[in-house]
Amino acid sequence: MTIPITFEAESPFSFDAEALLRQVVTAVLDSEDCPYECEVDVLLTDNEAIREINLAERQIDAPTDVLSFPLVDFEAPADFDRLEDDPTLFHPETGELMLGDMVISVDKVLSQAKEYGHSERRELAFLAAHSTFHLLGYDHETDEERLVMEEKQEAVLQDLGITRE
Repeated sequence: MTIPITFEAESPFSFDAEALLRQVVTAVLDSEDCPYECEVDVLLTDNEAIREINLAERQIDAPTDVLSFPLVDFEAPADFDRLEDDPTLFHPETGELMLGDMVISVDKVLSQAKEYGHSERRELAFLAAHSTFHLLGYDHETDEERLVMEEKQEAVLQDLGITRE
């Protein structure tokens, strides 16, 4: 598993954010029975930078908490059946499935943790799980999709013991 993590924003966390991100991404992939070693690139940035990315990629001129950029177009969420038919999905040197990129606003982690009354660790873990499920083809455009995604996110966090302290 390769999870390069880039801090554009200085880490204000009192915990090991890199270890937490790796733990959560790995747990989501394990929960979906991913048969591959994967690569997921993570960028931790600030509100201004994520606002610029959000504007460029989604034409929304506002900061957001997390953005997900999947490289795999799953036929159904976490359907790994025919991925090997497309060798461009796999890193040529490592052979890992290149799932995509996640961008997380550290500013939003801090403000939302306060807003929701839980720890910064919980908020960062939640956003990482949420983004990883997006990279696996899950979405929340309908109530049914939203409920499925919420249940899966909560199950992973509960299994890791990351609760709403």
